[in-house]
Amino acid sequence: MNTALRTALTVAGLAVAAQAAASVTFYERDGFQGRSFTTQKQVGNFQRYGFNDRASSVAVTGERWEVCEDARFSGRCAILRPGNYPSLAAMGLNDQVSSARALARNARIDENRYAPAPVASADGDAKPKVTFYEGEGFSGRSFSTERKIGDFERFGFNDRASSVVVAGDRWEVCENPRFSGRCAVLRPGSYPSLAAMGLNDRVSSVRDVSRNARIDESRYAPAPVAQQDYRRRQNERLYEANVTSVRAVVGPPEQRCWVAQEQIPQEQSKANVPGAIAGALIGGILGHQVGNGRGNDLATVGGLVAGAAVGANVNRGAGQAAATQDVKRCESVPSQARPSEWDVTYSFRGQEHRVQMTTPPGATVTVNEQGEPRA
Repeated sequence: MNTALRTALTVAGLAVAAQAAASVTFYERDGFQGRSFTTQKQVGNFQRYGFNDRASSVAVTGERWEVCEDARFSGRCAILRPGNYPSLAAMGLNDQVSSARALARNARIDENRYAPAPVASADGDAKPKVTFYEGEGFSGRSFSTERKIGDFERFGFNDRASSVVVAGDRWEVCENPRFSGRCAVLRPGSYPSLAAMGLNDRVSSVRDVSRNARIDESRYAPAPVAQQDYRRRQNERLYEANVTSVRAVVGPPEQRCWVAQEQIPQEQSKANVPGAIAGALIGGILGHQVGNGRGNDLATVGGLVAGAAVGANVNRGAGQAAATQDVKRCESVPSQARPSEWDVTYSFRGQEHRVQMTTPPGATVTVNEQGEPRA
């Protein structure tokens, strides 16, 4: 066998081996939980494997994979680099994947086709990670980190985040550098809008929270929105369920403060003492001239008291500027942020259901036979 042929076979063998090493595993639930499905070859239709529209998380090994919402690699698609993706919600494909295929190592892919970076290498050890998006609903430019960031300005993402996906563990986000100002603790999940916690376009620092750290409930942000696929399944019968309550989720009340000037009350001890003495003398003289005998003495005493009172108030407030001081005043006002979601409660066949919606509902919610919402 000549050298050229041996080289060609070696290269072909390496290519085959590399292709065989490329695999992808889909999981039925977030965080690599539930039933799974693994493949090393392209799958044009997950329906054949009983896994259509079921994948919620995925682990990629060896090479990049393209996953698509429709069969035969059509519809919305995303390119996944090797690593772990604990939730497909950030790329809008939660419970929506219908086809997948490995990409050639030398294939050139436009950067905007890639999904957010994976949480970790494909060794199954998912690290805490947070991904911020410039637009609401996980749109626009993104920025991911696995470590604390004291100042987003260094990364060109200060006061830009409008939505966020948290994976692995809890993270604390703050409006000022070095974890100061208004802060909120985020549980793992998807937050399509930071407006509800008053941090839209305001995040300047972030850090992960220790797994065993005890956090007061008041410090948590509103619960993450569950990203569900509410599309009608084939031949599925639909019903109308009555809405029983709707609660708009907005941010907490905001405190507004201002500085006002107020007059300082004059103390009674600052009476005009010389005026009081002079008034008493004048009052006594006038009183002595009124009446005879004992009446004269009573009039004198009365004149002393009245004259002292009048004299003590001479020049009080007259010709003197009232003293003032700056006083800080605060009041709580309703948050001006628009609702990020609506907590909706509805009743179907005697059972109460709850769902989070990104738009306010009407009088009824469309559901299937199990009471699950359908669009």
